[in-house]
Formats: sequence, structure tokens, C-alpha cells
Amino acid sequence: MKTTIRRISEATGFSAATISNALNRKKGVNPRTAEEIFKTASEMGYLPVVQQRKIHFVMYRTNGLITDDTPFFTMMMDGFQSECRRRGYDMVINYLDRRAADFKDQLDILLEDRDSLVALMGAELMDEDLHYFSGARCRMVTLDYWSEDLPYSGIITNNTESARTAVNYLVEKGHRRLGHLKGDFEIKAFRLREAGYRAALAEQGIPYDPGYTVTLSTTMDGAYRDMLAYLKKGPRLPDAYFADNDMIALGCMKALQECSIRIPEDVSLIGFDDLPFCDIVSPRLTSLRVPKQELGQMAVRRLLDIVEEGMDTKTQTLVSTRFVERDSVRDVNGPGM
Repeated sequence: MKTTIRRISEATGFSAATISNALNRKKGVNPRTAEEIFKTASEMGYLPVVQQRKIHFVMYRTNGLITDDTPFFTMMMDGFQSECRRRGYDMVINYLDRRAADFKDQLDILLEDRDSLVALMGAELMDEDLHYFSGARCRMVTLDYWSEDLPYSGIITNNTESARTAVNYLVEKGHRRLGHLKGDFEIKAFRLREAGYRAALAEQGIPYDPGYTVTLSTTMDGAYRDMLAYLKKGPRLPDAYFADNDMIALGCMKALQECSIRIPEDVSLIGFDDLPFCDIVSPRLTSLRVPKQELGQMAVRRLLDIVEEGMDTKTQTLVSTRFVERDSVRDVNGPGM
């Protein structure tokens, strides 16, 4: 049977909180109590894991088109690091780039260590990559990705419902011709957002019009260039666009404005993630706020639940977004409209 804090508590008679504080070397635990707890934990085989005191934040890259051009993941790392420090652990950042010559060697070193605690940032993880991680011996949770085909718990944004929220908001504001700014690197999160967009259209009785979907690069500069080239063809435009993320939305905003298309007077625009840029562009971008720091903190807590409490049941945690209304959506129903 796996040794957990609960079992050590039962063996010593001390509370689970006291056990955790002692093993994490926090102040306030009587030295004799701490000594007894460490002795019992060692006899029960618990200490080798605790003494490692490191948690790995692993950034997986397929091509870097999602992870390299945004502060999103840096903000998530900040939350991860703060929770590691609070719990008495060190954060170790690892980059796994599928394009690297030593990718397989790095992967084996990380995943073969039974005592490693790993949070795998899987934003760029594709279905065909799952076999790399399916047999990992380390303790792992996935962030921004979850699959029935992996034996690990995952923490993800509720992408589908969030996209439905954006579409329903646009309809409430009087828009009926709704477009989609779609990333050309079809990560799982984008596919789920597209599913939410289409589901909301159907629920609102609005036919899906493929002519209102524009497929674009996922970097801000790439989206700008692609949208500019698209607009120069003189396409028919919808009343409003929902973008797969803020980087795409911001790149398209620049292109639209350069083509004298006003936001929101001519075209309304909603992003996804609520990056800091959203509040300083003009007009300020309406977006769906993903709790970035909190996602990182949750990953640490989930890993330590597995280690300290033996809670190794596979779970999928859906994290809700918060709709942030700013200036990039026109209210067609408003006065004078």
C-alpha cells in the first residue's frame, strides 16, 4: 500500500496538517514532534519522495507557434512558481522541443524518474504525440491538455462553453452575421473553441457560413500579415468575429484598422485569454479571461495531492473563464443604432 500523509497521521496520532507542516519543514512544529514524524515517515518509505523537493514545469513544443509569442505561459509559470515556494518546493523549468536532435534523450531522462513530479504544459501537444508520454513512470499532471488516452489527470480551460459565451454575447448585442478567426495550427483547445462557436450558432438559429471563417497564423505578426492579404481581396465581412485567442485577434485588429475598417463600428471583435495587451490597445479588446496564475497553482496542488494524500484517481478539471467586456463590440441594439 502506498504511504501517504493520512497513513502517517494514523500511525503517529498527529493531524494530517501537522504531518504536512513537519515534512515541509515549516515553522511552528515542535522539534520532538517533527523528529518523530520524520522517523515514522522514513520507516514507512515516504521520505525519499519528499526529500527531492523539486517540481518540474515542462513546456512541450511541437513548433513554438503557440507557446513562443505570448505572455500567457509566463504568467502561468509565475503562478506555478509561487505555489511551489509556498509549499516548500523548488520549480525546475524544462523545455521539450520535438524538433531537437536530443529530444528523445531528454524525454527519457525526465519521464523515467519514478520520484519526479511533472506538470506537462500540453498546449502544443497533438494526438499523434501521446505515445511519448503514455508510459511515463514519473508522477504527472497535464496543463492545457487532457486525453482519455493518457493515464494522467489534466487541468484545462472550459474552451467549448467559453466560446459559446462569446457567441451568445454577440447575439445579445444584435449581431447575426458572426465570423471566426481560426488558428491554422489546430491545437486541441482551438478545436474545442470552434466546436463551441458552431454549437452556439446552431442554438441561436444562425446558419454556419464558411465564408465568414478566416484561417490565420497563430502569431500576432503572422495573423496581421494573413489578415491583411485576405482583406486586400475585398471579401464580404461579418458583423463580428470571434478569435481563437488574443494574439490572433490583436494581429487582425491591426490589419482591419489599416484597411480603414473600424472596430467596433464596422466589425466587432472578441478574443480569448485576456492578455495584458487587451487593456492597452485601441479600442480595448473584449476577451475571455483565463485564470493563468491560478492554473499553475492548481497544477502544483494536484501533484502534491497525489504524493502527500495518495489521490491518484485520474481527473479532468475544467476551469471556467470570465467574460471581460471592453470596447471592441458594438451594441447594435443601443440608442441611435
